[in-house]
Amino acid sequence: MATPQSIIKAINEPYSLTSDDVQAFREDGYIHLAGVLPDAVLEYYEPIISKITQEHDPAAGVALEDKDLYGKAFIQLGNLWQHNAQVKELVFCKRLARLASELIGTPSVRLYHDQSLYKEPSGGITPWHVDQQYWPMDSPKSVTAWIPLQSTPVEMGPLCFGRGSHLKYIARDVKISDESERIIAQAIKKEKIIEIQEPYALGDVSFHSGWTLHRAGGNATEQSRKAHTVIYMDEQMRLKERRSQNQENDRISWCGDTADGDVIDGPLTPILYRAD
Repeated sequence: MATPQSIIKAINEPYSLTSDDVQAFREDGYIHLAGVLPDAVLEYYEPIISKITQEHDPAAGVALEDKDLYGKAFIQLGNLWQHNAQVKELVFCKRLARLASELIGTPSVRLYHDQSLYKEPSGGITPWHVDQQYWPMDSPKSVTAWIPLQSTPVEMGPLCFGRGSHLKYIARDVKISDESERIIAQAIKKEKIIEIQEPYALGDVSFHSGWTLHRAGGNATEQSRKAHTVIYMDEQMRLKERRSQNQENDRISWCGDTADGDVIDGPLTPILYRAD
């Protein structure tokens, strides 16, 4: 039986990337890696993450049919690491942070934030969007680890990526909505961008760039699609002038007293990995 000590050891050991992996990520804007986390790790953390998500669900008690588009897409909770010391172990672990650093090509990475994204049974689609339009960051050196907490077949709504879309300027000022779904779907067709949606085995983790177009299908199963994400950024990421209210909201939530043009270095954005 796995022990807390063996779990911590497993999530801090390196996972080997090849040069082909790194090249694929930089060309495609995402990579789906097999067996990043042992089954025992996910079996240990899933009940903890699920309990916190359920306890702090801002829409608890609201029927799915009574929720708006965003609410039907998923239950969302940010900064779980502040709620629980065990979740902090996972969010701060070296295995995932090192992968993030190697993929985006920086010697070190900071946390931007973590969040749970739970898609309820019969939950709706997550519309096409780009993450970094929410983030007041001055460079594209950001990446999100998407960690499903169960095996995730296509009918459960895993992520779908637009291959190479991070290199195109598409819908970068459009918030997640019916409009983003329509605009990006049209652009993908026009630009002949290939859509990639794959099932995830337990332990698989994907990483996607902040500017990669992505979406998720609805959850057609009778089980919740449980996922945890960790967003990383270059240690030297600087706060840029905000282009939207969403970016200003993020500045308030995550960037503390950082002044425009300064490195986003505050209590909520610690360094998680630095190469030796």
